[in-house]
Amino acid sequence: MKNKLILIGFMGSGKTTVSEYLARHYQCEVLDTDKWIEQKESLKVSEIFTAHGEEYFRNLETKCLEFLTDEEKDIIIATGGGLPLREENRLLLRSIGQIIYLEASADEIFTRLKDDKSRPLLNTSNQQEKINELIKIRRPIYGSIANLTIETDGKTCEEISKEIISAQIGRFYAKHPR
Repeated sequence: MKNKLILIGFMGSGKTTVSEYLARHYQCEVLDTDKWIEQKESLKVSEIFTAHGEEYFRNLETKCLEFLTDEEKDIIIATGGGLPLREENRLLLRSIGQIIYLEASADEIFTRLKDDKSRPLLNTSNQQEKINELIKIRRPIYGSIANLTIETDGKTCEEISKEIISAQIGRFYAKHPR
């Protein structure tokens, strides 16, 4: 069943905020993979990284996707920025639903996240350089699996969401007309 919309993109691209807007529009639930993991582990993402390392966290992301493959409810899914890096996860994402890539420039990401201390991968002396490095690696991966790419720079959550809604993504939209 592919009645799920999946938002992917770099951290700070708007996945969580847009997913909540879309869920209100489509009158369905949101599952944020990072929040799902935090609930299962009773730890914040940053604490998981510190206590167990990135590989452990990435394994938890895969477990979350495996859970979602059996979920029959219509749902909007906001993924963590690194979730699509594993090939296994990309295959799972494709089997779960329609994938929407929220693309933001490195400068926009830096502006949004420069004061955010909750991002383990950005706890470095040169955040801009780290963002550039990670985006260079991740952008082609995101683009390769997306059914739709939405540029988010300079746009509000409502504008981004309306672009997604107007694209009438697959059966999800047909099942939830407005």
